[in-house]
Formats: sequence, structure tokens, C-alpha cells
Amino acid sequence: MFLGFDTSNYTTSVAVYDGSRIVQKKQLLQVKSGERGLRQSDAVFQHTVNMPALIKSLTDEYAFDKVQAVGVSTRPRNIEGSYMPCFLVGENTAAAVSSFCKVPLYKTSHQVGHILAALYSVDKLNLINEPFIAFHLSGGTTEALLVTPSSDEIIKAQMIAESTDLKAGQAVDRAGVMMGLTFPCGAELDKMAQNSRREFKIKPSLNQLNCSLSGVENKAMRMFENGEDKNDIAKFVVSYICETTAEMTERITEKYGNLPIVFAGGVTSNSTIRKKLGKKYNAYFAEPALSCDNAAGIAIYAYLKSL
Repeated sequence: MFLGFDTSNYTTSVAVYDGSRIVQKKQLLQVKSGERGLRQSDAVFQHTVNMPALIKSLTDEYAFDKVQAVGVSTRPRNIEGSYMPCFLVGENTAAAVSSFCKVPLYKTSHQVGHILAALYSVDKLNLINEPFIAFHLSGGTTEALLVTPSSDEIIKAQMIAESTDLKAGQAVDRAGVMMGLTFPCGAELDKMAQNSRREFKIKPSLNQLNCSLSGVENKAMRMFENGEDKNDIAKFVVSYICETTAEMTERITEKYGNLPIVFAGGVTSNSTIRKKLGKKYNAYFAEPALSCDNAAGIAIYAYLKSL
């Protein structure tokens, strides 16, 4: 049995991989109405409060004397200087469990966890043995990554394209909060967009492989101030992100060849993005529960490091 811990800026997550299935327990962090996120001190406090109950719910199903290894995300990405205090809660908890159970502790990044969760979800873990392209679209990250095998890290993710300003998840949440939705706003905005029959002609803003998404927020704000239908605003935001990602994918494919493409991160659970890009590029999308922040990929990481 392999344990995974992830304490991101959105969700407290604990997961078990028993060799055949994933069982995970998650708790969204609470954000006050009208606000667009949490201060790190508030996130750390909520993770600290959430963690004991999540662990208890797992021990109701699994005996911890079966634990073979523990994995934890200790940073957003595997690059120098990548750090957020909220990950300390997961790291400290994982270290305590590892010591108590006398099993190895393996540390990785939140981003690697997202990618491995996506691969597990689509039954493509074998891709860790070859190069592929991964998109990580979330509240804090909008990146395309060239992923290659790594003996030390399981996979090495090299950023090859990014949003140079606003991130996809930020665009979604800022538009959603503006319209009175509950943060994080992805699921509600997705439903609203499906109620719109309006079509938008989108011209993505790209500089070579990189994109800019700041125009999404500005246009959505103008639409809102002009009293346009909220469902239409939601569809515009989703359509803009979708078309931008499609153009990035097109350019990346031209440069790097026809590599497998995997989409990870909470924004990729959007139904419009999944439908359009999945069909056009034969890309792999994790199921929504494994697209959003989770510890499943971290438990998989512990398993893979133990092989």
C-alpha cells in the first residue's frame, strides 16, 4: 500500500494506491464569498485542520501497517525556487507517517503528481518510459511541458510554453467571482457556458509558443459591465481558453512532432476543452476527479519509486 499527501493552495488531499486501485480523500479549502483565493497563512491553517479527519477516513478502510512507502508533494514544480508554504503541512504529515511506519519517504512536486494522476486515469502509465507532451492548466499554472523519463524523478518536465501573464484558472475564477460564483469557479462556469447558444470568433494572442490570457479578463469585465448574459460571458471565457490551448497545441506539434499529448490540472476538466481538444489531437484527458488537485498521482509516485 502506498500513501500520497498533497496540500495545494486549493485542496487538502490524501490518497492510497494498493496496487490495483486508488482511494482518495479530499477537502476543498474554504474561501470567503467574493474573494479569489487564500493567503498562504490561511491555507496552512485549513490544511492543518483538515488533515487529521482525512487520515482517519483512510484508516477506516486501510490498516496503516500495510504501508510500503509514502509520497508527498513539497513544492509546486521541480525547478529551483519553486516554493509555497502550504506544502509544508503535507510534507510534515508525510514525514511523521513515514517515520512511524518505518517506510521510505519520496518527495516530488505538485505538477508531477498532476501528470501521473492523468496517466493513471487513462491507463497510460507506460508513457513514463518515453517522451510526451503534457499540458498543466490550473489556477497557478498554464504550461506546456516536454516530459521525458528520469531515473531520479520518474519523469522530468521541461517547460516549453506558458502563459506570460494571466493563468487559465485565474481567468476562470476571476470571471466567476465577478459574476457571483463560488471560488473555485470552474465547475459552475462550465455549466453556465453550456447554457449559451452564442458563438464567439476567437483570435488567440500568442508569441511563438507562449500565450497571453490577460485579454480574457478584460473582455469578460466589459461584457459584464454592459449587462450581457452571464451564460454568454462564461462561454466566452471557456472558448477563449480552449482556442488558445488549441493554437498552442498546434504550434507545439509542429515543432516537437506527433508526440502523445496529456492534459492535466483542474481547468482540463472543462467539458468544452475536453471535447474539442480530445477529438482534434487524440489527446488524453484525466477523469475530472483526477484532473483537479489530488494526491492520487503522489501515491502513484511512491509506488513507482519503490519498484
